[in-house]
Amino acid sequence: MTQHTEIRVDIELDEVTLDGRLAVPDDASGIVVFAHGSGSSRHSPRNNYVAEVIRSRGLGTLLFDLLTEAEDLTRATRFDIPLLTDRLIGAVDWLRAREAGRETTGEQNIGLFGSSTGAAAALRAAARLDDIGAVVARGGRVDMASEVFTEVDSPTLLIVGGDDTQVLDLNREAHDRLACRSELHVVEGAGHLFSGAGELEEVADAATDWFATELR
Repeated sequence: MTQHTEIRVDIELDEVTLDGRLAVPDDASGIVVFAHGSGSSRHSPRNNYVAEVIRSRGLGTLLFDLLTEAEDLTRATRFDIPLLTDRLIGAVDWLRAREAGRETTGEQNIGLFGSSTGAAAALRAAARLDDIGAVVARGGRVDMASEVFTEVDSPTLLIVGGDDTQVLDLNREAHDRLACRSELHVVEGAGHLFSGAGELEEVADAATDWFATELR
């Protein structure tokens, strides 16, 4: 198994400092930055499980809080997709600056993994940045990024539960409208949280295969 050390990091942006956890193997070909959903955080058990599987394939991961504790208390802030997008882009810029100064890693391919509302932020960020290697959305509220579908160039994988019918419809529409190369992966019988036996494992395997292929 690939060896890595996970460290706590402070992501210092212009207006706020965000808490994060970074793990990057010395020989990593890329790093996946996670954008959690509404009401979640860097401690999300589902995202942490996916991150663990991704790291087992030799890629790095950055899980961080999109909001401060105070900001996360209000629904309006939780669903402020432009703000979440700015925070995600800020974290990517911070990560690139940090990794560029490390002789053991240097320039890294960056992927984005977004869950629920975080998926909208990931797509919006990919539309604004020209160097995102891949995007994966899990149960994504991709409709909140519909106006940028034609501006996303990064290969995008949409993972949705088969029983998460409303979100599945939204992702089918996104799959049809995205200008980039995209695939829709339906986890049969799964709901929005992928809580059934083997469902989250399927999510992690599909996401990891996507990133391992695209972030080379």
